[in-house]
Amino acid sequence: MVTTQFEFATATRILFGRGNLKQVGSIAANLGKRVLVVQGGNSARSLPLRLLLEDAAINFSTFEIHGEPTNEDIIQGVRKVRESDFDLIIGFGGGSVIDSAKAIAAIAANPGELSDYQETIGGGKPLLVPALASIAIPTTAGTGAEVTRNAVLASRQHRVKASLRSPHLLPRVALVDPELTYGLPPSLTASTGLDALTQLIEPFVSVRSNPLTDALCLEGIRRAAQSLQRAYEEGNDPDARQDMALASLFGGLALANSGLGAVHGFAAPIGGMFSAPHGAVCAALLPHIMEVNIRALRLRAPNSDSLNRYAKIAAVVTESEKAGVEEGIKWVRDLCHTLKIPGLRAYGIQEKDAAIIVEDAAKASSMKANPIALTNEELTESLTRAI
Repeated sequence: MVTTQFEFATATRILFGRGNLKQVGSIAANLGKRVLVVQGGNSARSLPLRLLLEDAAINFSTFEIHGEPTNEDIIQGVRKVRESDFDLIIGFGGGSVIDSAKAIAAIAANPGELSDYQETIGGGKPLLVPALASIAIPTTAGTGAEVTRNAVLASRQHRVKASLRSPHLLPRVALVDPELTYGLPPSLTASTGLDALTQLIEPFVSVRSNPLTDALCLEGIRRAAQSLQRAYEEGNDPDARQDMALASLFGGLALANSGLGAVHGFAAPIGGMFSAPHGAVCAALLPHIMEVNIRALRLRAPNSDSLNRYAKIAAVVTESEKAGVEEGIKWVRDLCHTLKIPGLRAYGIQEKDAAIIVEDAAKASSMKANPIALTNEELTESLTRAI
């Protein structure tokens, strides 16, 4: 049964809508005087933001994140903030950029260094001082990082991804403008979109699901099901892009408050060991984890409400109340095929790597919310089928 006792935390303010970026000047002016814009490596993408800040006479500087963020990136960004007394951080980009902006805003405001606060490989101390004010502006539709209270960072030294996790990481403002996702390449639309779908499915079947996140998940799954393929095929379709931006936002809200599952349990160690984009890893694993989870539930927990939830997912994605869980798995597998999702082998992962990946994945925090504890054999099967 779904618990009716829960906590829900998110960004202080969420603004959603086409053309919302135009509000950034007045929003920023009310939050800070010296602004650091954290952006991706393609500076042309952030030109509209920078022009709006200039029009609002806001003093800003930029800091670039190339690829998925590393500890070194955050240390360098924190140093820049502390040296120049920035009081507002704007993250403008995909999930990697937004996670970086959140981490920089939090660590710069707290005493000590990043390693004092990082999980697993660091001291794991709580962040006690509120972060610098931040605005998160996503330019992809997938991670929902604009409303999550963690930041995932790669440690090259440890070959692992480790999180910062705190309510203080929640941005002051999440500004979601679907127009910023127009024209994204099909491959990026596919991987980020399937990441969004995963982050709606996993919280819905999670052992920590609750009525508020359930509503978000079902609506997000419905929108992703009707619009992800269209966004992939027609990158400038405004309705499809709006649906996917909402699906991503709802997934972020859900995962931050109900947890994830085995797909993300695998994604953390894989992302630390290989140069594999997070969304692509999730997409490759999703149908296989769904199938193994359902089989394990039937064998060991046949009365679990999660089986009913998988059936509800099937009904939503197939638009048929008669659909069973197998039809739901087939729909996801067919979608991955249509969107040309490669197997994990494309990122250098081989069967010989399975043992160490499974060992690390079994310890990942996301595994704790999976609807059933999977055995090492079941985890290995899921992984090898995704390769």
